[in-house]
Amino acid sequence: MAKYYYSPTKQKVILLLWAGVALGLAAYSPRRRRKVFKDIPLEFKKIDRRVLQRIIREFHRDRLVDFKEDRDGGVRIILTEQGIKKALRYNIDTISIKEPKKWDGKWRLVIFDIPEKMKKAREALRDKLRKLGFYQLQKSVFVFPFVCHDEINFIVEFFELRPHVRIMTVLDITNEAELKLYFRLS
Repeated sequence: MAKYYYSPTKQKVILLLWAGVALGLAAYSPRRRRKVFKDIPLEFKKIDRRVLQRIIREFHRDRLVDFKEDRDGGVRIILTEQGIKKALRYNIDTISIKEPKKWDGKWRLVIFDIPEKMKKAREALRDKLRKLGFYQLQKSVFVFPFVCHDEINFIVEFFELRPHVRIMTVLDITNEAELKLYFRLS
């Protein structure tokens, strides 16, 4: 596979293709699923058709996508395993947690005990939590005031750390005034 930087348009195309894959695996409600299915084609339409065709050909050459023929003669573009990994890489780099207007008064704790043989994954997890704005309470305990289970589950799956990480929602932490000050909560 080519080892060069993908433009924002290429990143958008691969993430849109991945969105279709992820949607099939996600436990969305039928209403939410319809909305996402409706939005994906709209986003594709925002990309110039010739540019999109060139990008798809390039992705096929790089073995990021493959073509599958439907029974009705149509052709579907699907992400290969390499394509899914590339999409996940972009997603992990751009993931963020939305902050609601009002805090619900609950703390989200991410705790982990990751073996030494997985040191690089452990450090990557710590680094990602810091970049997302988590407060490091202890070496393997991070705190955040807003709902973030989906994002943390994605990160944990990406780094293949599922058996070693726990996510908790708690109502009270001793000395939480320091945390409220850190996150600028009232």
